[in-house]
Amino acid sequence: MAIQIFNTPEVQDFLRLASGLNQSGGNPRAKQIVHRLLSDLFKAIDDLDITSDEYWAGVAYLNTLGARGEAGLLSPGLGLDRFLDMRMDAKDKELGVENGTPRTIEGPLYVAGAPEAKGFARLDDGSDKAGHTLIMHGTVYSADGKPMPNAKVEVWHANTKGFYSHYDPTGEQKAFNMRRTIITDDQGRYKFQSIVPQGYGCPPDGPTQALLNQLGRHGNRPAHIHFFVTAEGHRKLTTQINIDGDPMVNDDFAYATREGLVPALVERTDAASIQANGLNGPFAEIVFDFKLSSLVNGVDNQLVDRPRLAA
Repeated sequence: MAIQIFNTPEVQDFLRLASGLNQSGGNPRAKQIVHRLLSDLFKAIDDLDITSDEYWAGVAYLNTLGARGEAGLLSPGLGLDRFLDMRMDAKDKELGVENGTPRTIEGPLYVAGAPEAKGFARLDDGSDKAGHTLIMHGTVYSADGKPMPNAKVEVWHANTKGFYSHYDPTGEQKAFNMRRTIITDDQGRYKFQSIVPQGYGCPPDGPTQALLNQLGRHGNRPAHIHFFVTAEGHRKLTTQINIDGDPMVNDDFAYATREGLVPALVERTDAASIQANGLNGPFAEIVFDFKLSSLVNGVDNQLVDRPRLAA
C-alpha cells in the first residue's frame, strides 16, 4: 500500500515554508502560484506513488527541454495554449464581448520587426523553388462592421520544408523571409503574395516528441499562416488560418484548429486571374476577412506579454 503524507500538518507546514509564505519579503503573487504548484506536485507524488526514479527522470527531462529550447513547443502540444484561449473565450462570454474572427494560439515562432508595407506585400523571396504561388487578401473590419484603414496585419508562415526564417536549421532562409507587416489601405484591405506553406512536425529526436511518444500521440501540425491584427480602439487579434485540404487540418497536435479558420484555397488557372495579379502562371488564392473586437472599458484585456524574438 502506498504511503500518503500530503495532508499531514508536517507536510502542509513544509509547503508554506518552501513557498516563502512565512517570509515577509518577496512577491506575494509568486508565493501564491509556487505554493499551489508545489502542493499539486506533492499531492500527485503521493496519489500516484511516483518513485524517486520517475521524479528524477522528470527533472532530467526538463533540463533537456530547456537545453533544446522546446518549452514553447511542448506548451501547445499539451494543450496549455488552447486552455488559455478557452479561458479568454469564457471571460468574453461572461463580459458579453462579441468576437468576430476567432482567436487561436500564437505559437513560439513570431519575430518582431518584420518589414512594413502599405496594402500589399511580397512575403517570400523566391528562393523556395518548390513553392506554389499563393495570393491571400481580404479586409479588416471594425467591431461594428466598418472597414478599417491603417490596421496592422502581421503575417508569418513556414516554407515548403516546414521551417520558419530565423528558426531554420538548414540556414537557407534570409532574415524575415515569409514575414511582413501590412498596413491596410484606405478601404481596410490587405493583400500579399507568398507560397503555400507546408505543415511541420516536432523534431523527431527532441524532448517534445519523446513525451508525445509516451502519450501515443503524433507531433504534426497542418499547414497554417499566423496573424496578429491590430487597429486603434480594438483588441489585438491573435489567430491563424489552416490550409484547406491539408490531411492534418482536423488533427493538429497543437489544438489550434477552430471553426471559421479554415478558408477555402482556390486554384486559379484562368488567364484573366493570372494577369490581374501580375503573375506568370497558375496560383492558389485565399480570401479571408478579419473582424476585430472592441476594447473592454477602454482596455485591451487579451494582450499577452510573453518573451518573443526581435530582430
